[in-house]
Parts: sequence; C-alpha cells; structure tokens
Amino acid sequence: MAEYRYGTQSDAFAAENDLHHAPSHEKKSRKLSIGRDPSSEDPNDADDVLAAMGYKSELVRSRSTLQVAFMSFVLASIPYGLATTLYYPVVCGGPTNIIWGWLGVSCIIVCVAASLGEITSVFPTSGGVYYQTFMLAPPSYRKIASWICGWSFVVGNITITLSVNFATSLFLVACINVFESSPGVGILSGEPYQIYLIFLGITLICNLVSSLGNKWLPWLDTFAIFWTFAGVIAIIVCVLAIAKNGRHSATYVFTEFDASNSGWVPGWSFCVGLLHAAYATSSTGMIISMCEEVEHPATQVPKAMVATVVLNTICGLVFLIPLVFVLPDQAMLAGLLSGQPTPVIIRDAVGSPGAAIGLLAPLLVLGFFCGIGCTTAASRATWAFARDGAIPGYKLWKVINTKLDVPLNAMMLSMVVQLLLGLLYFGAAAAFNAFSGVGVICLTVSYAIPIIVSLIGGRKQVKTGSFHLGALGTFCNVIAIAWSLLATPLFSMPTYLPVTPTSMNYASVVFAAFFLIATVWYFVWGKKNYEGPPTHEDAVLVARRASTISARSK
Repeated sequence: MAEYRYGTQSDAFAAENDLHHAPSHEKKSRKLSIGRDPSSEDPNDADDVLAAMGYKSELVRSRSTLQVAFMSFVLASIPYGLATTLYYPVVCGGPTNIIWGWLGVSCIIVCVAASLGEITSVFPTSGGVYYQTFMLAPPSYRKIASWICGWSFVVGNITITLSVNFATSLFLVACINVFESSPGVGILSGEPYQIYLIFLGITLICNLVSSLGNKWLPWLDTFAIFWTFAGVIAIIVCVLAIAKNGRHSATYVFTEFDASNSGWVPGWSFCVGLLHAAYATSSTGMIISMCEEVEHPATQVPKAMVATVVLNTICGLVFLIPLVFVLPDQAMLAGLLSGQPTPVIIRDAVGSPGAAIGLLAPLLVLGFFCGIGCTTAASRATWAFARDGAIPGYKLWKVINTKLDVPLNAMMLSMVVQLLLGLLYFGAAAAFNAFSGVGVICLTVSYAIPIIVSLIGGRKQVKTGSFHLGALGTFCNVIAIAWSLLATPLFSMPTYLPVTPTSMNYASVVFAAFFLIATVWYFVWGKKNYEGPPTHEDAVLVARRASTISARSK
C-alpha cells in the first residue's frame, strides 16, 4: 500500500466524496477530469486537480502562458544548441546533413511534442512522463514501466544539463581561441583541467541563479528571447554581408553531401550526424517538470511544447543556412581539436577575431541561460521522482526549501552527479559525446514509454484531455515511437571511424551504469516498497479500508 507522504489521501478522498454526493446535474461539471480546460479558471483549480492526482501543491504557480513558452524556448536555446554541436553534421555529411537533418528531425519532434502534449493535458504534474506512464499502464506492469520511465527521465534531465554546461565550457575555450598565438594555435591550450574548472564555475553559477533567483527566472527567460533574436540577426547579417572568403552557391548549401570525414557508409553517416538536431530538440518534454509552477498546466504546457518546436525549427533554419553559405573547408573543420567549428566559421567569415568575439558573445550568454533553465527543470524532475520514494535517500531529496521556493536538496543532488560525471573528461576527450548522447537517449526513451503505453491502450485516456488530436495524434504517436527505436542505438555510435579509446562514444557505458543502479535499487528496495505515485484511485482504496476497519471495531 502506498505511503502518503504529504497527507494527500484525505484531500483526494474528499474530492471523490464530494463528487459522489453531488447532484447528478452537477457531476459532469464538477468531474475531476484532469484534462479539462482550466484556461479561464482560477489557478487554485490546478491545485485541486493536483490533489486529485494524489499530491499537495508545494510550489508557487507563478508562470503565465507566455512565460511557459519562453522557458521552453530557453531550454532548447536553438542557436546555442546548434552552434555547440555543429561538429557532428560537419564530420558526417556537411551541408545536407546540417540543413535537411535539422528540418527532418524537427518535423519528427513536432510529433513527439504533440504526443506528449495530449498526455500532459490529462496528467499535468511535475512527475511528468513517469506519472503519466503509471496512470496509463495496466496494473500488471505499471510499477516497472513507471520505474524505468522515471529513471530515464531523471537521468536524461541530469545528463542533458551536464552536457549543456560542458558544451558552454568547450565553446568558451573555442571562442577565446579565435585569437591565435601562431597560425592554427589558440591562446588557450584547453587542457582537461582547464575545461573542467570552467565547467565547474559554470555549473555553480547556474545552480546559484536557479536556487536564489527562482522568482526572477520567468523574467530572465523573457529577456533571453529578445537576446536570442538580436544575437541571431547580428550573426546572419554580418556573416552574409562581409563573407571575407566568399559565399557558396545555393546548390552547395542544399545538396552537397560529403561523408568521407566520418569513415561510415554515407547513409549511416547521415544518421549519426542527426545527433546535432536531436540534441538541440531533446529538451522538448523537460518543460513538463514545471507543471506545478504553471497557472493552467493542462492547456499551457501542451501548447507551449508544440509551438516552441515550430518556432525553434524556423529559428534553426535562419541560423544555420547563412553559416553553411560561408562554410570553410569541411575537412579542416572536421580536424579541429576543439570539436567546435562555429567560432572558426564566424571568424573566417568576418575576417577579424575581435568582431568574431562580439558575434559569439550572444551565443555564450544564451548558453548560460540554457544551463540555468535545464538546471531548474532537472531539479524538479529529480524532486518529483524522489517524493514517490524512487531515488535512494528520497526522504532528503523530496524536501522543498520554502524560503527559496525550490527543491534545493534535489538540485544539489543533480549538481553533484553532474560534477562527478564531468571527471570522465580527464580520461576521454570525447566525454562530451557520452554526455550529449546519453542525455538524448534517456530523454527519448522516457518520452516514448507513455506514448507506447497510451497507444497500446487504445488512447482512451487522452480522449478526455483538452489537447486531444484524434487521428492526427495516432499518427504522431507512431512517428514518435519509430524515432525512439532509431535514436537509442544511433546515438551510442562514435562520430567517426576508426574508433580509439579517446574518440569512443561512451554514452552506452554511462547509460548502462545509471540503469544498473536503478535495477539494483528496484530489487533491493523498490520491488517490495515502491508503489508509484499516490494516485486518486489509491487514496479512495485507503479510505475504504479505513472505513471498513472502523466499522468492524464498533
């Protein structure tokens, strides 16, 4: 029997009891269907819905519809995400991989966002895909399915946050090295200890801002939107207007494909290069973790997810196409030790290191915004999973710091895990491949599980939601599942051949390590004690048992 850690069983039972005794003409309007459209209602209604799902509202609902969309946009930070991972398609295919790979993956992610939006409109809680899986799955396997999904989601949130902050570190060094001490030699050597110290500083800053400035984060997200547009406009105008080394033809930009730098066969090389686009869009479902800080999550979050993907697709094309028009020699970019071609592309296009730094500065700042957003989302995901007892030491990680209005302990747990994993960089220069790869894999798997369960169940529950898409939703489900089946093995592959210990993609190793911990914890503790989230149905069952015991004692 589930342990109710927040006293929510009485709240949920009371809600059910009120519904049961309501006049018949009121039942329909008062039915606790958590897919109802609350856009015109008081935010307290969202707390009532949360209580019906078994939880007590502990976080302040301070985000409006636009602020949710802005945070979703910042979590992706498309110009920054595409800039820091441009190495993958440059090596694996060049212009075609960059442009068409981005467009193709973005269309797929629209389907993922739409599928998650349907389910989130029914189950809007910070537990996100983990809670949704539990509620959608049959009782026979809901515990193990939600356990796997929850660990995938939490690990994905933590590792994608790690990869964002690590990418900012690598990108910062590459930006500094647009200044050269001699031809081809930057002024900063970029030794592993230097990269790690920069990563440490960035991670600490992101956690400080996220924890101490929580009430100002919506305004930071809003500022980030305008900052992004201003930075992208400055880059594309200057790069295309100056173009020191000339411009390629449109034929080159949209049709050139060269996989010779990767060593893979052309078709598979193109697929491996999709990590660039998959990484930039992997944060799509992370915004679900903010449901308990949103005024009307059942409608705001689904709309924000889908709209943001569409906006990001356009923004990504506007950013990438000008860079490909001035793309330097592909082999030279593939041979960069930094693995960061974007600073070199911009420097060669404008012909001045100083001007390049000025254009790269907006991307660096956006990297910090993205890191703060991911840190915030990861802490909520960790906290939500811990409050249901699924993480070792959960009693410590489920605590909310009421003064700061954040799950501070869960945030610190996430930060420590990131800093420890960052030490892998001392053993393998390609550790960033592992961080980005495992983040994409875990999040993709976590998104797929509730979609699969919903589809197998005939999509019955999503029909009650305010974001039901009908036959289109079924189509989106199939595309999302097919993508997850491809992405899981694909992003465990090394970027190029032959493989060496330093160039190996260790995503599969990190992925396996986390799930070894999850599996051991399940059989040591979870199998006997883990009951999943305190659902509304469980609350009613507890109340009935209590009533039976009371009656027998009289």
